[in-house]
Amino acid sequence: MRVYVPLTLSGLAEAYKTGELGSGPFVAYAVTPALREWYLSDDIEELEYAALNRAALASLRLVALDPGTPRRRVVVAVDVPDGAAVAEPGLGPDPASLGELRVGAAVALADAAAVHVDSDEAEAEVTAAADALGAADRGDDDAQFVVDGAADHELLWFATQEIPNLVGLGD
Repeated sequence: MRVYVPLTLSGLAEAYKTGELGSGPFVAYAVTPALREWYLSDDIEELEYAALNRAALASLRLVALDPGTPRRRVVVAVDVPDGAAVAEPGLGPDPASLGELRVGAAVALADAAAVHVDSDEAEAEVTAAADALGAADRGDDDAQFVVDGAADHELLWFATQEIPNLVGLGD
């Protein structure tokens, strides 16, 4: 099963140092039955893109909580065995948790398929979106517009071999 793990660049650096994503259980996103029902598509690529975007929003929330991390969203795509990731009971219809599940144990970073990261050009919008999240959560439409502005930036795809350069540990 392909899951999308939301991180920050600081979190990715830590995963690179330890060789593991999360210590379990940790949050990830995937094509769940609730996401399929919400998205109304049978195209698996579209559904996986929707799950990736759900993880990107979760990454934005992590960025907002860590003022010391660079203002870029990070999502790691990794394949886990079936049954290693399960949806929490009761998360189904809540729009905020669509596609969310829990991975029960640490996953080797070596098992990652790819890393998705904002470009440098997205930092201003990601910073503004992180600052506006609280107000958006309280129903402020202007703040939601700012949060949605970060989503206008497509995450870039990187091979896992590029992680050292992404986190500043490369040659």
